[in-house]
Amino acid sequence: MGSAKRKPDGQLRRGWTTGACATAATKAALSALLLGRFPDPVTITLPKGETPSFPLAHRHLAEAYAEAAVVKDAGDDPDVTHGATIEVRVSFAPPGTGIVFRSGDGVGTVTRAGLPVPVGEPAINPAPRAMMIAEVEVLCAAHRVAADLEITVSVPGGEALAKQTWNPRLGIVGGLSILGTTGIVHPFSCSAWIHSIHRGIDVARAASLSHVLAATGSTSENAAQAIYGLPEIALLDMGDFAGGVLKYLRAHPVPRLTIAGGFAKITKLAQGSLDLHSGRSQVDMQFLLDHALEAGLHQSLSDRILSANTALEALELTRQNGLTLAPLIALKAREVAHMALQQAPVAVEVIIVDRKGEILARTGFE
Repeated sequence: MGSAKRKPDGQLRRGWTTGACATAATKAALSALLLGRFPDPVTITLPKGETPSFPLAHRHLAEAYAEAAVVKDAGDDPDVTHGATIEVRVSFAPPGTGIVFRSGDGVGTVTRAGLPVPVGEPAINPAPRAMMIAEVEVLCAAHRVAADLEITVSVPGGEALAKQTWNPRLGIVGGLSILGTTGIVHPFSCSAWIHSIHRGIDVARAASLSHVLAATGSTSENAAQAIYGLPEIALLDMGDFAGGVLKYLRAHPVPRLTIAGGFAKITKLAQGSLDLHSGRSQVDMQFLLDHALEAGLHQSLSDRILSANTALEALELTRQNGLTLAPLIALKAREVAHMALQQAPVAVEVIIVDRKGEILARTGFE
């Protein structure tokens, strides 16, 4: 998913999911098929009753099909699909076919079990499908036409964009997923990232994996992978969202979990923070001092620890004085992870890695 961008100050503008955009394009295309003209803007009804309108970026009416496209506006959310064109082609299908979804250019196909749609299906999630079906059924009923339709969703350039998402690891090949449960993107809610973590765990469980690795970044992931060599679907791009991993594993356990990260982020976890982002949790120097004193730090160095600018500076001070603080922090982080898991049958290991990828501490599983 990449590193999170900094949240801007002030009131943030909401946006629309790819699912909402696909629904608007579907309604516009089907309207043109039935009426011979495109509604522009086109208004849809979202699951919670809101009725946004979307301008069309492209339209084309042929004898056997109609196409319409909407440019996704994610508001102020740093969404990889902001500005992408969501294009839908609607065509009539043989009687009794019902509504069939197809992957067009830039929309992925599911190849692994554990995702919300079956293997072989287009990566169009259940909520967007339901939104599109609802609009289609209303239109078809109003015009006394059977809802036997083929709906092909495309995102030009989506295959390249998908490389910035979890899709390759999840076994979604050929492009993006069409997502969204409410149709609305709430800026910096991080729901898409956490959703991807959950789907990653689902895929690992469906493949009967016994061990997953949740890392805060690529350096710590690579260091842990050098030990285990786990399959790609075992790698959870946790980032700052330790809570997203642990709370989901509480209800959907995997036998073994390795958490790997840098000293500062694992310190935050050890303090009890499940969101490790710098804007939402900070390292408590008193916490580090308490553990340094427990490790044997001389009291005379207390002020230097408390006035340290960063967790790494505090770590270096203890190392200069012959102490190994990282193992204590790793053990405390494992304890916090177990508390979050609430007796779920998951054995946890914590690995702390420095910026060069060297392992500073490794707890083993418990």
